Amino acid sequence: MSRILIVGAGLTGSLCAYLLKKELASKLQVVVWDKARGAGGRMSTSRCPSNPNCTVDLGAQYITVTPHYAQKHKRFYDELLAQGICKPLNSVVEGMVMKDGSYNLVTPQGVSSIVKYYLGQSGADVFYERHVTHINLRDGAWEVCRKSGTPESFDVVVLTMPVPQILQLKGDIENLIQKNQRQKLKTVSYSSRYALGLFYEAGTQISVPWAAKYITNNPCIRFISIDSKKRNVESSGVGPSLVVHTSVPFGIEHLEQEKEAVQPLILEHLETILPDLPKPIDIKCQKWRFSQVTEAFPDCPGQIALHNKPLLLCGGDGFTHSNFDGCTESALRIVESLASHL
Repeated sequence: MSRILIVGAGLTGSLCAYLLKKELASKLQVVVWDKARGAGGRMSTSRCPSNPNCTVDLGAQYITVTPHYAQKHKRFYDELLAQGICKPLNSVVEGMVMKDGSYNLVTPQGVSSIVKYYLGQSGADVFYERHVTHINLRDGAWEVCRKSGTPESFDVVVLTMPVPQILQLKGDIENLIQKNQRQKLKTVSYSSRYALGLFYEAGTQISVPWAAKYITNNPCIRFISIDSKKRNVESSGVGPSLVVHTSVPFGIEHLEQEKEAVQPLILEHLETILPDLPKPIDIKCQKWRFSQVTEAFPDCPGQIALHNKPLLLCGGDGFTHSNFDGCTESALRIVESLASHL
């Protein structure tokens, strides 16, 4: 039985683990590592420090289903709806532009619930706070090193983190990536932005006529959402939470600053948009250095092999496009490649 490591517990990594359980369970032992303290990656749901039942989506806000992918990925959407993990977005989102035939889904328990569902169904051994630093070739297998802890050996490695983080890995992998592959990997680019999560006491009222709103006339803020209203869920004893996404130009301008310095700037702009906003009990600031893919790997193959024997694959939205369907396409291509290899 081959031991496979998936690096990254975001949507692509979790869906890979889930699909491998369905298609190759008898041939593989699947292990998932992520450098964060929990699952989700850019589909992250953050908890209020003083009331963990109060949550906010700091990354993806909702899933847009196009007519093409509604058919192509029907089995995935049907399952998430049947399990109650997703439901139709019926709340008011001001400024949203929709294409004909498309619709949106929200996640009542937060967007990370999709990733957690796939990981839970996968049966994989999942470990957090495991930050991969080096990958070396040792006796026909991969020796994977992390910031702290003993290196471990795997027969197959799948990298699903943002492409710039793949290029930062040290060890034998630096020399194993072919020159033309490296050049193509370097063309992959991402937007950057900040997200702010504001948490409020139970009973707090935020009096606006919308659940979410796109902002077009502010140099800092691009999107605001009241998460409980967006998800259309109410919980007793839990206050509302509000998420703010900055514009990409603001994110790029302040990318190298500390979050503690940027947070007050965002709050100043927020006050000009919502001057009557109550005072939150907690605030979280998230820097998304790698937000959405602006330039994908040439020809969008879904995955590429950096080495064949032993197999080392990389995938994720950097090899397709940044949304649920892009990550799903990549996961399907990765599993196809693994199935043919094994």
